[in-house]
Amino acid sequence: MTYDPDNIFAKILRGELPCHKIYEDTDTFVFLDIMPRATGHMLVSPKTPCRNVLDASAEQLAACIMTTQKMAQLAMTAFAADGITLQQFNERPGGQEVFHLHFHILPRHAGVSLRPPGQMADQAQLKEHAEMLRALLAK
Repeated sequence: MTYDPDNIFAKILRGELPCHKIYEDTDTFVFLDIMPRATGHMLVSPKTPCRNVLDASAEQLAACIMTTQKMAQLAMTAFAADGITLQQFNERPGGQEVFHLHFHILPRHAGVSLRPPGQMADQAQLKEHAEMLRALLAK
C-alpha cells in the first residue's frame, strides 16, 4: 500500500481544509474530530507522510506518542474525564478509514457510552471546545 498525499488529513496539514486545531509542534498536529464519539475527541497525527503504524518511522511514532500523552492529560483536565480511550487503526480490515497515521483520544466518563460513529458535531461547539483547550495549553 502506498501513501496518498491527497487524503483528508494531508489536506488539513497543508491548510487546504479547515479544522479545529488544538496544538502543533515541529513533528505533530492535533485537531478535534468532526464526528466525535465523545466530547473532546481529538486526533494526533504526524506532520510527515505515513499511512499508518505499519510504515511509520520510529521517530514519527515517538513524536505521536509523546503528543498523545500530553493531549490525553489535557483532555482529562479539560473535560473532567474519568478516563481516556486511545484508538489507532491500521488498514481497512483493521478499521482505518483515513490513511494517514493518527491516534484518537477520547475523554471518557463513567457510565457514558461512546456515541455512534459518523455523526457530525455542531461546529460552534467544536470551536468552543478548541478555544477552551488552547487556552488551557497556554497556561
